[in-house]
Amino acid sequence: MNDDWRLQIDFREDGVLDALQDRLDAEELEHDLSTAFHDRVIVSRDGTTIFLYAGDREQAEKARDLVVRLCEEAEEEVTIDLRRWHPLSLEWRPADEPLPEDVAARLAEHQARIAKERQEAQEQGYPRYEVQVKMPSWREADALQDRLRDEGLPAVQRWRVVLIGTADEDAADELADRIRGEVPTGIVVAVAGTLREAEDDVPRPFAFLGGLAG
Repeated sequence: MNDDWRLQIDFREDGVLDALQDRLDAEELEHDLSTAFHDRVIVSRDGTTIFLYAGDREQAEKARDLVVRLCEEAEEEVTIDLRRWHPLSLEWRPADEPLPEDVAARLAEHQARIAKERQEAQEQGYPRYEVQVKMPSWREADALQDRLRDEGLPAVQRWRVVLIGTADEDAADELADRIRGEVPTGIVVAVAGTLREAEDDVPRPFAFLGGLAG
């Protein structure tokens, strides 16, 4: 099964980091990387931090070994943190923390994530998720917006689409199910992260590690 693993490498200054990126992208590393990984390893940069994303732990650990070797050659000390993506909590957790396997553990992790989303939505002042309803006409969208607003829901109309914000994914799913039962058959009702949330989470430009992009 393909997992998501992430290396976070923190540098003290940009100069060494720029040099390391050049080494990671250099053609001379193609042989080392292609024999080390079965899949592509993706590199992202944010200031003085580099993120490497891999499909399994073996890939991530070999990427870490490569970075350690290059940093030793450059006599640069860095901090490296290996984490695994938990799809229920939607968080990067420590590498040795296992994914929840039984129903109770999965439910607990999901509930913890929902509670965190609600708290963050309250602190940040905008909804984390939205229900998107595409109506057949502007007039019908306008009527749906007015009805939802009368209920106290944060509905916004954009031409034929009505957007309703919610604090968490569970609330969005519940509202979407309700609206599907109220609108005519065939109306598209979808759940998505809000634009603001997407902008906050958008990754920096990605690059493929070494010669594996081809």
